[in-house]
Amino acid sequence: MRRYQVSRFLIASGLTGVFAASPAFVDAQSCPDPVRATEGARGAAAVVRYLASDALEGRLAGSPGERCAADFIVARFNQLGLKPAGENGTWFQDVPLASMASPHAPPGTGRNVLALLPGSDPALRDEIVIIGAHYDHLGHGNFGSTAGPEEAGQIHNGADDNASGVAGMLAAAELLVKNKPARSVLFMAFTGEESGLLGSAHFAENPLVPIAKVRAMLNLDMVGRLSGGSLIVAGSGTAAEWPDLVRKHAPAGPVLTLNPDGYGASDHTSFYLKDIPVLHFFTNVHGEYHNPRDDWQLIDVAGIEGVAKMVAGITRDLGPGQSLTLVRGTPPQPSSGGRGYGAWLGTVPDMKPIERGVKLMGVREGSPGEVAGLHANDIIIRFDEDPIADLQGYTDALRARKPGDKVRITVLRDGREVAVTATLGSR
Repeated sequence: MRRYQVSRFLIASGLTGVFAASPAFVDAQSCPDPVRATEGARGAAAVVRYLASDALEGRLAGSPGERCAADFIVARFNQLGLKPAGENGTWFQDVPLASMASPHAPPGTGRNVLALLPGSDPALRDEIVIIGAHYDHLGHGNFGSTAGPEEAGQIHNGADDNASGVAGMLAAAELLVKNKPARSVLFMAFTGEESGLLGSAHFAENPLVPIAKVRAMLNLDMVGRLSGGSLIVAGSGTAAEWPDLVRKHAPAGPVLTLNPDGYGASDHTSFYLKDIPVLHFFTNVHGEYHNPRDDWQLIDVAGIEGVAKMVAGITRDLGPGQSLTLVRGTPPQPSSGGRGYGAWLGTVPDMKPIERGVKLMGVREGSPGEVAGLHANDIIIRFDEDPIADLQGYTDALRARKPGDKVRITVLRDGREVAVTATLGSR
């Protein structure tokens, strides 16, 4: 963004204090002008339009486009009067991206973006509810794309995945600023989700607030297709009180589906593994998932705003007299097939770099892995005689087997090799 573009944006948006203290952004980063990129759109629509603009080139974690997206989010946080909650008084937490467990992760460093809204109740203000959404996407789709050959290398704008979730998070923040909840709220935009929950896992292991004070985590990931469809809320079984709270605040119209499972392929998993009740708001997959056609024209902005209102309402209800009773190891919702690939062990991989193998963040309760005796912090290094070098090797080993197969799994546990035998299940 050139200097005259920055000035024009700041004057138009009332954000003259945001970038004034950050001249490196102006000089070192060429970012699109938010006024031009959003073409007069406001609120959630403007957030989606900016984040999903071609100029950000798909917001690959650690890329210049991700940097522009992060600074745009900071401007919104600052406009709302939120406080920086990152490292050393900044808005950011640096996240190493390279991961042997996720060999396709981009190199370098990404940034989580954090802002705090202090609670209104002095007796509860030191307790925290996290509202989060990842803001990275696939760049040009070199890994993880569902695009056909004719779309190879095109920009994957990720309007639903997950510009929509960021827009919903910011809309919820605006509602909560106007009517503050009793407990404090930490708003987080995560990097590296598409590479294996890297940003949320890094925060969970290196928290910038006392993790014991976090009472709940609400995750918005793909909430941009509510119109004419359904709203799925996963994690509803992670606290005994969730179902009633979710139903109370659900928007009228869409079919509401409660999924009790606290584990999933999004950032709430990193917090449920820390014994924090979670919810994941989701409007389902679609034909544009992870391909260049996931663009802003298909987004239901009113639906995003409805989800944001729901998230804000649930957060406000977590006040005096409303605690959450954690339910550990909630079982997955029965599957009718879906996107699984057959043999299932029930492990939750840790994406942090290790020398070899796959380290486990956890093991699902009642899963084949738990029955066999696998534990959190085990490092899987062999299936039968096949070495497991990384997460891709682990995935390949599972795909090569079928439900009902017995496999001898060798792990490193406290520095020594331990072997267990598991009977693989089905997804």
